[in-house]
Amino acid sequence: MNSSRRGNSLGNGHGLGKGGGQGRNSGGNFGSSGYCICAKCGEKVQHQRGEKCTSIKCPKCNHTMVREELLNKKKD
Repeated sequence: MNSSRRGNSLGNGHGLGKGGGQGRNSGGNFGSSGYCICAKCGEKVQHQRGEKCTSIKCPKCNHTMVREELLNKKKD
């Protein structure tokens, strides 16, 4: 291979191999409104902006809360 070509090759790939995904919920964002729900007992609390629902414990049963939209997606 010619050395002048080797130094400038950038490739034709799209860079979407392993690790090219966008994480859970396809990189979407649910916004600051909505609810956190306990998957165990169904308790519902208002989502607080900047705080993940999974960092909140259910006030009734102390189980980890999840975002309402994620719980609804899982049921579908």
